Amino acid sequence: MATKKIGDVILDVKNISLSFGGVKALTDISFNVREHEVRAIIGPNGAGKSSMLNCINGVYTPQQGAITFRGKTFSHMDSHQVAVMGIGRTFQNLALFKGMSVIDNIMTGRNLKIKSGLLMQALRLGPAQREEEFHREKVERIIDFLEIQAFRKTPVGQLPYGLQKRVDLGRALAMEPQVLLLDEPMAGMNVEEKQDMCRFVLDVNEEFGTTIVLIEHDMGVVMDISDRVVVLDYGKKIGDGTPDEVRNNEEVISAYLGTSH
Repeated sequence: MATKKIGDVILDVKNISLSFGGVKALTDISFNVREHEVRAIIGPNGAGKSSMLNCINGVYTPQQGAITFRGKTFSHMDSHQVAVMGIGRTFQNLALFKGMSVIDNIMTGRNLKIKSGLLMQALRLGPAQREEEFHREKVERIIDFLEIQAFRKTPVGQLPYGLQKRVDLGRALAMEPQVLLLDEPMAGMNVEEKQDMCRFVLDVNEEFGTTIVLIEHDMGVVMDISDRVVVLDYGKKIGDGTPDEVRNNEEVISAYLGTSH
């Protein structure tokens, strides 16, 4: 990987605890994310990885702890506020509009940037039309970047799974996020699709300078593309450091491989 300049802490997660009824999903989790890095969150199923992302992007409200983003601290953020501030998200289960075309799906990622009202948009009045052309141009660039030009007008539901995941990434990129949360972007993919997605994730990080927080099960992928890795197990943090540090951490090895087996 090319040397890149990793900056100061952009996102700081402090002492986050989250329970559902009597079930603890997260217990006193703290870690930070530096600008321009690829930060992976790993752990066995049920470790609390998606719950952690849901706390960061305002879907869940933690009972304890706070999240600091660009120097502002919040005990709770709502999803809209998070998006406006510049945190984008893809989801484990694709939440795309299956009947809509690729370009229209990615265009929905521009909604927060659109200033003209619904009536102006519907009537395509001067400023609204110019604004739509501006946003479509941005979307076309993302389509070129993700190499899905051939499918611009295709309804998303007709695309293979790997390409649908790419459209989901495109929609998140359309928000122009400073931090992009990726929830298992390579789940369910074959080897070739995974290689493509790895390349796009690294390109987003390097060419757009986007900071990436990534949940991924494929340890090979994590070790290849991450700058730092945080490891969760049963809602607790058991490791945090560079891929090499985590790979050699006894507690992590035990959680993944089970020392008793």
